[in-house]
Amino acid sequence: MKPPLILPDWPAPPAVRGCVTTRLGGVSAAPFDSFNLAVHVGDDPRAVAANRARLGAHLPAEPLWLDQVHGVEVMDADSQRCGTGDASVARIPGRVCAVLTADCLPVLFCNRSGTVVAAAHAGWRGLASGILERTIWRMGCAPEDILAWLGPAIGPDAFEVGPEVRAAFPEQARDAAAAFRPGDGDRLLADIYLLARLELARIGVHAVYGGGLCTVTQSGLFYSYRRDGRCGRMASLIWIAPADRETAAEPSYQG
Repeated sequence: MKPPLILPDWPAPPAVRGCVTTRLGGVSAAPFDSFNLAVHVGDDPRAVAANRARLGAHLPAEPLWLDQVHGVEVMDADSQRCGTGDASVARIPGRVCAVLTADCLPVLFCNRSGTVVAAAHAGWRGLASGILERTIWRMGCAPEDILAWLGPAIGPDAFEVGPEVRAAFPEQARDAAAAFRPGDGDRLLADIYLLARLELARIGVHAVYGGGLCTVTQSGLFYSYRRDGRCGRMASLIWIAPADRETAAEPSYQG
């Protein structure tokens, strides 16, 4: 069975390929049903391996699977095959950058000439700490030369946070205020998409796409840790297509 894949709806160069998996099309049993790609959530390792093999049939190589820690370390997918970090960058065709999420924001990047790509895992801690700026710096491109696509994440009507999250964005205090609105009591509703857009704009990246898929409300399509607790993870992946291999996913959805 071919797993359904979401393709980013953005004007990336033809050589740049990206996709996001859903929870559909795999072999994992509940509560990881069915296309879980994470080894750290308690799923049967054999099921995860089978799911990764299904995904691998649509990729030019095994992705660089990261041990994500909500930090700002950016790995080199051209030379590293494993490691701890929350983003990776690739320049060699066929090297696949990947991040796993189930409410946090995945961000895919490329430059306009299609010679460098990156993927970043951006929860609120990573956004506040500068994971997007660090990733762009590692890409080595002028910010105005970069395209960004925001993948499925917890939506602004579902992301209830405490005041400590608002306080984590002091440098962008005036702009960041627009990303928070009152909830119950001292709780706030946060717009992680807007926080990412504000940060990208501050860095100088204005070609930003996506940002319309909510992991919490679209339960049939996405995992959500906030909604379900114990659950699987989706993968957001990007690579430069090798010249001798036309690897393209067939989308079930463009986001």
